[in-house]
Amino acid sequence: MAVPLLAVVHDWYCPNCGLTDQTREALPHSRYHTCPKLRFLSAPMLPVGTKAKVELNERADYVNGDNVQLDPELGRPVMSIVTTRDNGTDALVFAPCATVKIGA
Repeated sequence: MAVPLLAVVHDWYCPNCGLTDQTREALPHSRYHTCPKLRFLSAPMLPVGTKAKVELNERADYVNGDNVQLDPELGRPVMSIVTTRDNGTDALVFAPCATVKIGA
């Protein structure tokens, strides 16, 4: 006797640009896309039916030569993308990369 495998379909949407998508992954996962409303940075998509806002935060401190994520449109340093919903907050943080100089 064969056991039918059920396909799990997850529907996603972006609250900023309105893009929708579907994934068929059975394990827990998230979905990201390049959002034109968040200056073409990789932003999270939300499960359909989730009410939330997704916001971009610029860095407020001095960069001083750090290798940071820059806004592709304005060239400004970006600190994070924050998702706020009724039951909590998530943040995608763009941490500066370490650099090393070798030699004289």
